[in-house]
Amino acid sequence: MSDCLLSLHDISLTLGEKQILSQVNLSIHEGEIITLIGPNGAGKSTLVRIALNLLKASSGEVRRRPGLRLGYMPQKLTIDNSLPLTVLRFLQLAYAHTNKEEALAALTRFECEHLAHQAIQKLSGGEFQRVLLARTVLRQPQLLVLDEPVQGVDMNGQRELYRLIRQVRDETHCAVLMVSHDLHLVMKSTDHVICLNTHVCCAGHPDNISHHPAYLKLFGQPDESELAIYTHHHDHHHDLSGEACSTPLHSHQEHT
Repeated sequence: MSDCLLSLHDISLTLGEKQILSQVNLSIHEGEIITLIGPNGAGKSTLVRIALNLLKASSGEVRRRPGLRLGYMPQKLTIDNSLPLTVLRFLQLAYAHTNKEEALAALTRFECEHLAHQAIQKLSGGEFQRVLLARTVLRQPQLLVLDEPVQGVDMNGQRELYRLIRQVRDETHCAVLMVSHDLHLVMKSTDHVICLNTHVCCAGHPDNISHHPAYLKLFGQPDESELAIYTHHHDHHHDLSGEACSTPLHSHQEHT
């Protein structure tokens, strides 16, 4: 039996006269971590929504394993400040029949069980992201889809969240499709990186941590145990509109 959980074939989306996605292909297999990177407006979140059947593509095909269990963490989730909602209750409301013990176990998995009885609106950015990650595992998903799971979190918090995501993958053998908010910073344990800018610019395995001066200027000395710079080579370049040009450039590293 194939270990492919979800695949996208020649996915394109046009809204009005604007091309959002163009002939994108992607497949996700059991236990695999795939990171989707690209600039703002590249179509990353749109592609995720198509994969989740929340949005219909103009053309192309989405194939899912029958009965596929998904855990989804959206890029943004706003909760009304007037709601008297604890973290524990928030998790219990996520899916029908989620009991207190299951909710506490999910919080424990992400090392935030001490937050169970706090008002969810009072959490810090890092705490809230952990709670959202806990929410994604309640259904024991075969595929975790995480749209910018470390946004609003400092570097130390990012390392911890990435470690916990990898730990869940290792323990459950689920696959992970993750959108990164940063073009250059990805999990070292990512199996496959896809660079998207309307179309797939390039794809491959992430390299080891780089000591590129531009990275060091922004983030300081990297922690090689957790994070890596993804370096890739294009066989084409983009004009100012973002379209691929046929004239090749010399291969190069990505720079900030």
